[in-house]
Amino acid sequence: MNLFKLKENGTNVSTEVLAGITIFMTMAYILVVNPNILSATGMDKGAVFTATALAAFLGCIMMALLANYPFGLAPGMGLNAYFAYTVANEYGWQLALLAVFIEGIVFLAFSFFNIREAIFNSVPKNLKNAVSVGLGVFITFIGLQNAGIVIKDPATAVALGNIKSVAPVLAMLGVIITAVLTIKKVKGSLFWGILITWGLGIVCQITGIYQVDIEQGQFSLIPQGFISAPPSIKDINIFSAIKGIDFDIVKITDIVVIVFAFLFVDMFDTIGTLIGVSEKAKFLDENGRLPKLKQALLADAVATTAGAMLGTSTTTTFVESASGVAEGGRTGLTSTVTGLLFLVALVFSPIFIAIPGFATAPTLIIVGLFMIENVVNIEFNDYTEGLPAFITIIMMPFTYSIADGLIFGFLSYVFLKLLTGKGKEVSKVMYILSILFILKLIM
Repeated sequence: MNLFKLKENGTNVSTEVLAGITIFMTMAYILVVNPNILSATGMDKGAVFTATALAAFLGCIMMALLANYPFGLAPGMGLNAYFAYTVANEYGWQLALLAVFIEGIVFLAFSFFNIREAIFNSVPKNLKNAVSVGLGVFITFIGLQNAGIVIKDPATAVALGNIKSVAPVLAMLGVIITAVLTIKKVKGSLFWGILITWGLGIVCQITGIYQVDIEQGQFSLIPQGFISAPPSIKDINIFSAIKGIDFDIVKITDIVVIVFAFLFVDMFDTIGTLIGVSEKAKFLDENGRLPKLKQALLADAVATTAGAMLGTSTTTTFVESASGVAEGGRTGLTSTVTGLLFLVALVFSPIFIAIPGFATAPTLIIVGLFMIENVVNIEFNDYTEGLPAFITIIMMPFTYSIADGLIFGFLSYVFLKLLTGKGKEVSKVMYILSILFILKLIM
């Protein structure tokens, strides 16, 4: 295990393996959700499942080998919705996939020329802490939604769900169980919390307390088998996509705009995630910089390119990586384990599909608690620092977007510094980013 330098990072094999399993458990929902979303474009659902698992495997392995960080990668939420419901809806999934492939190539170039690294290092320390806190609130919100504790409401956007129903009750019970295990310092508390909550759900289904509604897209909590052969991706890979594009109709300007949109959202989702999770893992140095950032961003870019070749939307670093960091994961062995489990999932898909959202929700909520701890490190007494941090924190969950949270946080930071005579404290990169953000908001 010298490859991962476990001793130097104050960890061991068992901790890293458990952290890798925990990240996989909190990310495994993407194996169900991504095929459901992309299949709405006409792509084969089974083929997308295979592409999703393979892209996640390759992304995690690249992160382990290039950067030795415990970050999990997979086709990202938000980006897959833009892929399916915006681009593919108007131009077809083939052009959407080509745009993701081009985005990956551009990011590879950005990584070699340190463009994304310069952006990361330009973010002030208070904003980095705010990103970590904002991600914590965002993760908690996702967990509450997955559990059905918080639901959509046409009048107020969100509202309290039916907390008398089985899933929310089990999720809330899972939060208590996971918290108790964490307080008692039980090794693998987050992982055991998922398994115990899932087990309670299975008991409820067997006894008839929990009713599975297949028509509403629910899956049985009891695995319907154990092994199945992975479907072929031959009809959805990049080569099939290019053959299906009518370049006589599609304009070059259309492709440029689509690629830019993917670039923009992916870049700042990834940077926001890396900042937040790295802050929690104490990877950032005294200047708030992440060692081997270039390698981490390169792994992300390679994963996006490879994912598009396989036939899936943008592959990115997952905020759920924080769950593994909370379990003590500190090296690439964690991400290697996560990647291998995605590969295993190809043949054991019936088991992983059976894990419900309410079983992973407690882990997301507890991880949100872990990440919000960084709020004490923000200088709220200086409003030029505190207000941008506050805006960053609240805008991430309220807009359901890491990128939008960064945009409003960055812009408020630059404008407040300028208007209070502190413009010299702002880096040139931040000024350039602000101009791009304003153009993005206008366009």
